[in-house]
Amino acid sequence: QVQVVESGGGLVQPGGSLRLSCTASGSIFTLDVMGWYRQAPGKQRELVAVTTSGGTTNYTDSVKGRFTISRDNAKNTVYLEMNSLKPEDTAVYYCNAAIIPRYGNPLIGYWGQGTQVTVSS
Repeated sequence: QVQVVESGGGLVQPGGSLRLSCTASGSIFTLDVMGWYRQAPGKQRELVAVTTSGGTTNYTDSVKGRFTISRDNAKNTVYLEMNSLKPEDTAVYYCNAAIIPRYGNPLIGYWGQGTQVTVSS
């Protein structure tokens, strides 16, 4: 079994900062791409940022310069540092981890349960 657990969401004022964490655990043979997605009410889930095991990163345009994704491969953990937050960043943030659970298994994307981020004064 594989578990993906996020933490760090909450309520913050516009212009504030939050740091999200996501850890994958359980049966992991290979942990590949890890990423953050978000879903606002009435909208589709969208990619926020991703990072490969080698450290390559990619961001959606709306968060470039404000959000930073990083990972600690030794801890199977990915972080999302969010600065200069705006009300439009309000959403449930989900972590996705691309994992091969055992040798010979295919690569599977595992989702966390999500953490709420609310930006409001």
